[in-house]
Amino acid sequence: MPCQRIAISSGEPAGIGPDLLVQLAQHPHADQLVVLGDPSLLEARARLLGLPLQLRPFDAGLAPEPQQAGSLQVLPVALAKPAEPGQLDVLNAPYVLEILRRGCQGCLDGEFDALVTAPVQKSIINDAGISFSGHTEFLAEACAAKQVVMLLAAGSLRVALATTHLPLAAVADAITPERIESILRVLHDDLQRRFAISEPRIAVLGLNPHAGESGHLGREEIEVISPVLERLRAEGMVLAGPLPADTAFTPRVLDSCDAVLAMFHDQGLPVLKYAGFGQAVNVTLGLPIVRTSVDHGTALELAGRGGADAGSLTEALALASQLASHRQ
Repeated sequence: MPCQRIAISSGEPAGIGPDLLVQLAQHPHADQLVVLGDPSLLEARARLLGLPLQLRPFDAGLAPEPQQAGSLQVLPVALAKPAEPGQLDVLNAPYVLEILRRGCQGCLDGEFDALVTAPVQKSIINDAGISFSGHTEFLAEACAAKQVVMLLAAGSLRVALATTHLPLAAVADAITPERIESILRVLHDDLQRRFAISEPRIAVLGLNPHAGESGHLGREEIEVISPVLERLRAEGMVLAGPLPADTAFTPRVLDSCDAVLAMFHDQGLPVLKYAGFGQAVNVTLGLPIVRTSVDHGTALELAGRGGADAGSLTEALALASQLASHRQ
């Protein structure tokens, strides 16, 4: 496999993102890793962690080369204010978004083969007066993507979401035939295109307890979800459901599907994170670029202290490399 060039955003500068990158730099990698961030931030964090780090400026004109242990190539983006571990600052919110924008644009332009994102702190970005609901929505807008899907993967378990960051009270109104059909088409197509699964099998959960209990506990399954599944099955998609969420995550069901579509965030993700927390990967489907991310937050209390676990970032990088190779 040819060496690929993968951009990695350094995330919230007061969080564990810089720590994870310094840890990642201690090991060789078959692909070229390009960190987007402030070099002084990475150097300061390496000193705090007591780890060696050599930074080299990224040169897009050179052919990609595998990462060497102890070094990182950096595409510099300057902080507005020096960052202190664990101390959020609204002045650095634009910096966080600029590294995301730069990484996304680099992928769109063919400069990078994939983008891996370290965690950001949504609250401080909004406190800075910038409306921000998450990486997924930001990248969808930056790529002008009509429909994106959040999927988390932990080993062979893949869980996609029909709705993402919505209050629970708003979920039922958001479950429309148009949304379910659009989400399933993106999920099906990207399981083929990105994951190289020729005939994806998707288990679709119901919205209500017991998948509505034949309409006694809600009619969304009967009136919204089932008609869409029947229509898409007629086109050749392999779809099971709508299934009761409380019994769907069992070996009998999971062994017969390639992905699960949950109706809302906390219906599917608690199971996945229990199964693989610290090793799970967030993937944004429906984009014209490959984007993966860690499955955890900024862990401000761990920043600069040496207690951060780079397992999820390592897995996100491995999956990004895999998906980018399928894309090529």
